Amino acid sequence: MLEKRRFPIEMIYVPGKRAKTLDADMVLVLAEDILENGQKTPVRRRPDGQRYVLIEGLHRLEALRALGEEEIDGFLVRARLH
Repeated sequence: MLEKRRFPIEMIYVPGKRAKTLDADMVLVLAEDILENGQKTPVRRRPDGQRYVLIEGLHRLEALRALGEEEIDGFLVRARLH
């Protein structure tokens, strides 16, 4: 079972390929919703040394960053070993 935790936004690395999928209009819509209702869905991240790599939740991350938040709710997931 995944455990939701708060952690610093500054510790999240967004891979370039994922960052290219950012939709600025969606970020604004999410930021407005978060202002009214709070963050409903945690992001997913995996550990990578001293930081975390974002797995899911780019628009939520950027909406919270745009709102000036320093922390975000998220689940810690482990990378699959093949």
